[in-house]
This record gives sequence, C-alpha cells and structure tokens, in this order.
Amino acid sequence: MVKLYEGGVYLINGTKIVPEADLEKTVSSTAKTVNKEEAKKGTIAYSILEAHNTSGDMSHLKLKFDAMASHDITFVGIVQTAKASGMEKFPIPYVLTNCHNSLCAVGGTINEDDHMFGLSAAKKYGGIYVPPHIAVIHQYMREMHAGCKSMILGSDSHTRYGALGTMAIGEGGGELVKQLLCDTYDVAYPGVVAIYLTGKPQPGVGPQDIALAIIGAVFKKGYVKNKVMEFVGPGIASMSTDFRNGIDVMTTETTCLTSIWKTDEDTRQFLALHGREDAYEELSPADTAYYDGCVYVDLSTVKPMIALPFHPSNTYEIDELNDNLSDILREVEKEALRISDGRASFSLTDKIVNGTLMVQQGVIAGCAGGNYTNVVEAANVLKGKTCGNGEFSLAVYPSSQPVFIDLVRKGMIETLMEAGAVIRTAFCGPCFGAGDTPCNNGLSIRHTTRNFPNREGSKPGNGQMSAVALMDARSIAATAANGGILTSAAKFDCWNQIPDYHFDKAVYDKRVYYGYEKGESTQELAYGPNIKDWPEMSALTDNILLKVCSKIMDEVTTTDELIPSGETSSYRSNPLGLAEFTLSRRDPMYVERTKEVARLEKARINGENVFSAEPELEHVFKVIRSSFKDLTVNPEETEIGSMIYAVKPGDGSAREQAASCQRVIGGLANITKEYATKRYRSNVMNWGMIPFQMKEEPDFEVGDYIFVPGIRNILDGDLTNIQAYKINRENVSPMTLTIADMTKDEREIVKAGCLINFNKNRNKR
Repeated sequence: MVKLYEGGVYLINGTKIVPEADLEKTVSSTAKTVNKEEAKKGTIAYSILEAHNTSGDMSHLKLKFDAMASHDITFVGIVQTAKASGMEKFPIPYVLTNCHNSLCAVGGTINEDDHMFGLSAAKKYGGIYVPPHIAVIHQYMREMHAGCKSMILGSDSHTRYGALGTMAIGEGGGELVKQLLCDTYDVAYPGVVAIYLTGKPQPGVGPQDIALAIIGAVFKKGYVKNKVMEFVGPGIASMSTDFRNGIDVMTTETTCLTSIWKTDEDTRQFLALHGREDAYEELSPADTAYYDGCVYVDLSTVKPMIALPFHPSNTYEIDELNDNLSDILREVEKEALRISDGRASFSLTDKIVNGTLMVQQGVIAGCAGGNYTNVVEAANVLKGKTCGNGEFSLAVYPSSQPVFIDLVRKGMIETLMEAGAVIRTAFCGPCFGAGDTPCNNGLSIRHTTRNFPNREGSKPGNGQMSAVALMDARSIAATAANGGILTSAAKFDCWNQIPDYHFDKAVYDKRVYYGYEKGESTQELAYGPNIKDWPEMSALTDNILLKVCSKIMDEVTTTDELIPSGETSSYRSNPLGLAEFTLSRRDPMYVERTKEVARLEKARINGENVFSAEPELEHVFKVIRSSFKDLTVNPEETEIGSMIYAVKPGDGSAREQAASCQRVIGGLANITKEYATKRYRSNVMNWGMIPFQMKEEPDFEVGDYIFVPGIRNILDGDLTNIQAYKINRENVSPMTLTIADMTKDEREIVKAGCLINFNKNRNKR
C-alpha cells in the first residue's frame, strides 16, 4: 500500500505520523507545545542544507558542495565552459568517470578523444579520473565519496546518494561550472516530504519494485516535484544499504530535487566495508519534525512491479498485467502510435502467446540494476537453468569492477554464464540507448533507470521502433528462467540467500588517477578533432523578436526528445555537430527552421540588411512599428531568435545539451505551461534563453512571430505580468507571459547571453 497524505504532517519520535489538521488534538493529549517553524528545522534535510548554506538566509539557499561528479558525455563541455570563464583549478574533489561513451565504437576516434581530454583535465586542474569500464558514475561515488551529512553535485540526473546520508543533486553542466568557479548553487528552500517506510519487503521483491510503486503513486500528481524526499520509518531497517541504494537512485523519476535517508548501523557497516567508516554519522529527524507531505509505504504489500512503456510511472503489478494483457497492452500501443507519428509501427499484443507475454530481451545494468545484491539474486534464480536459445537474451552489467570481482570470486558470474547470460563491463549504455539495443518491434525488460520513448535506440524516422519496460532484476531473471515469458519473481522460492560482500579497492588503486590538489598548470589539454569550443553568443537586446519554430502539445516532453541520447553521445563534445540532432525524433523540421532564424540573427550582428536576407521580416517590422508608434524598433537593435513551445518540457536527463543545442542554432526562449524539472529550467537560463511560461493555451502556430518589448528592463523588475504580442500577417494580438522567480545572477546570465559571457563580464570588472 502506498498512501499520499493531503497537506503537511508532523512526525513524532520518528514513528508517529500526525496530520497537521489533527495536531491540536494530539498536542492536547500529550500536553506538548509544537511550533511549526521549529519543527521544520527537525528534518534531516534542514540540518544538511543549513550546514552547506552560505547565504545566512535559509529561505534563499546559496549552497557549496563537498564533491562533484561527471561522466564522459558531460565533462568536456563543463571543463570547456569553466576554462573559458577563468577557472584555474578544481576547488573541490571532481570525479570524471567514463561510463557513457565507453564503447568507443561509433565516430572513429572521437569517444576515446573525450577520455583523453578528461585525463588531461584531471592532471591539469587536479581531478579524479576513472577510466572506461571500471565503474559507472554513481556506484563509484557510493563506494568512494558519499558520506553522511555531505552534499554532492553531479551532471547526471541520477546523482542520488541519499541512502548513504548524502544529499546529492543532478544538474546541468552550468551549475557545476559555478561550483568550479567557487560560486554557489542558488535555490529557494525546498519543501521536504517524508517517505515513511514500514513493514518488510516480501521475498522476491526488489528495490526496483518498491521504487516503481512510489513513482507510480507520486509522479502524475507532482507530489514531490522539486522537493526533498526524506526516507524515515521502521521499514528502513528491513533492507540492506545496497538494497536501499537501488530505491534511492530511482527517486529522480519522481522529479524530486534530491533525497536523504535516516541512517543506521547498516549504513555504518557499508561505509566501513569501503574503508570510510569515518564518513558515518547517525542521521535521524528530531523528536518532532514537520514535513510538507508524507508518502506512507507498507513494504510488505508491494508486489513485483513493471513500468510499461513509455515512462517509469506507467506502473502495474506484474500479476495484474498478466491477468489483463490485451486491455493494458492496447493502451500502450495507442501511445506508441502517437509517439511514432506514423513513421514506425510498434505492437505488444502480437507478443501474447497462449495467454502469456513473450519478451525479446532482458538487461540488468547500471547504477540501479548492476548492484551486488541484484546480480546475486539473479544468479540464484538462474542456477541450473537456461535462458534458452530462442529470441530472448539476457545481459548483465555489474556496476563496478570491485562488484564484478567479488561476483566472480563467489561463482555468481559462472552461474549466470552457464545459464546463457552475457556478462558485460560497467557501462551505462542500456540506460540511454547506446548498448544492447533491442530488435525492431522488440520489447526489452530492464533493471535500469528509464524507459522514455526512443531511449532504447529507436529511430522512428527510419522506421525503427522498440520499447523498454522497467522491472527488478529478480523478475527479469525469473522471466529468463521461464524462457522469456513475462514472469513475476513471486513464482520462485530462492530469495535472500546473499553472501556477505567483500569490497576490493585494488582495481581503483591501480587504474584510477587521483589528482585532487595535485594540478599541474603547465599540462596541456588533449583535444581531439571533435572537441570544439562553445560558439559565441550575443548579449540580450532591449527588444526581442521570437519566431515559433516548434510547437509540442504532448503532456510531457522529455530531454531525450529535445536532444536524443544513444548514438548522438559521440557528438556531445561538438556543440554545433550535436545541435543538428535537436528534436530530430520529435519534430524533424525544427533544425532547418531555427537555423534560418540563426542566419538572420548572424546577419543582424554583422550589421547586414536583414530585410534583404528575409523579405518577410520587413513586413513584420512594419507591423510592429505601426502598432507601437511610441516605441523605436529597429532590426539592428532587436535580437531575433527561435522559440520552442512545449507544455511541460525537461523530464529526464540533467544534460545541459537539451538547452544548449537550441541556443547554439538560434534559440532564444522557451514558452511552457510549466517546466518538468528545475534542472532543465536552469539549463535554459544558463544558456541565455528566457524561461517564459503562460497559463493560456497557445494560439500561435509554427511560423508566427512573438514580439517582446523592453525585455532587459523586464528582467530587472516584476516577472509576473509580461506583455508580449503575437504577430501573424497583419494582426497583432496581445498575450501575457510570466517568468517564475529568478535569482539576481540568473537574470544577469540571461541578459549577458549565457553563463560564459556572464563570467567573462565579471572577470573584466
């Protein structure tokens, strides 16, 4: 059972939940006085945020982190941006892992060139470099850096180490650059929601099952959006820390800001096992703590789960699905048709054979699935069994070499291989479509983090489409043991036979470059031919003219739709090369439209006659001048940019390229009903685009223009009622836009044109 409380709650002595509305009765019966503002300070989250806040004002946080982490499709751009902004060294431990472009299989030399750039950056600026195949980013950080009451910032959305007492946040590269420049992470004090766990997981129920049950309950309601999820309650003690890590990493899919867990003796043992017992501290809420909401989870009632395509919140109990296959799968097929827009076909009902669902592929991988406990449980299921020699296949990716080594020593890898599973190295590829891409019209079940559209490698424009369903490793192994027939782990009785884990750090000592505080300023950065500097962006002008270049009315637009993952990863170090893929799987004509706008803006900056470049523009300015006679509007002083409208963009990855790709080929603004995540909105602002919102349904279409006069003055003042004007042929229609609150620096970054310009301007002063 997962229950959401309406309104705030008080947690008394860590075990009693008292709804705010019932407080008076409770207080009178206990003869205690409760002060809400003081009780808010009783959360674990408050104590950690207070310790890292430099503003002196807990309502407006300016946070400094203890460490950072990036992988090889984000660290090149971050280092390039920080270097251009004046960085001379890494001021805190910065871990550069190589777990996304590890294969070096696409694009010639360019993936390994990124790795060599990362190593040279670690040597020059004093970083920590983890070579390819050694560990996925989050497992390395769990093993080597996360500790109680610390904070870690990562350029990957699944930066979550709450089960180790660390508040970790995944953000776009711009926010990491700010830390490298000794600036702060600025955010209003977030709401804190209690995730109250009671009971004990049933045999065969794994961390992914519990995570999916929570995600399914909270995501669509936005219950924890941009809030802290604080895990409390007696149920925590029923799970090992390795098990808890598997739940914690999936909190990203709720759209929360971060997570934190109550710690205990098992947390201490985990840290001691990894040689860092001194990083342990007992973390518990105060005797009376106030939370802005509460998710009550009875762990004993959670059953093996599945998240069907195309979102982790599309959850069902596996038994429920199997009892209603045709009805439920037809709904997924309808969504597939909408997503493909007729360019490719995908079906699930054709996989129903004798009343069962046949699956084509299973994958257990990454920071969610590749943990020691999950792989051991999978091996226990498959001992003495076979995956078969049909179309079903199983691949297992242990999350780090230390995990891999111990699984080998304990015979688990041998068991899996004997059953027909393929064992691979630590690699995040299956999470984003760069490894084990399933066949066309195939269904892959995965213990990974996401199952968004096109994330598994689909190319609808080429007629190729497959899909992923998320499941726990235990049920994936049960399905493998049953020849690819979708099977709940509850059908087997082999659980919780998990030998103690032994962590061997030797591989890290022999292969990881530890350069923190050992930077060599004379070291040259290693540039490959695909590693390009960010192109120059111009400062914001007094007035702006936006051309609508895409209008997406989907309920949610993911970052994978804004800039596809998978094969595009090879171009993440080449801003203009990567930008060619922007919206390619959702609106293939967008790039052509926005590049035309970029051509006009370039002509304007160069002092050329933009009317000669685009005769339509002369008519647009004529309409503007006739409508605003008291306003001097010249094309030379009016920035021309493209604009995307999306209802709710930015669910998913933290990668800044979802915004920067728009910007480098002409993007100047987004207009939305709301932003799916804070991190995407931050990326928009850090790349000099204006994060507009509007309440009304958009009545403009692709090709229309939107004129916003006095935008620089607007950014200096009230953002709640911004007058803009739609221009369509001879008509000028007023419209009202808003911008959610922006910090002083965010306003200045947008006015400067991007974070790089802002820092350059600051360095000149």
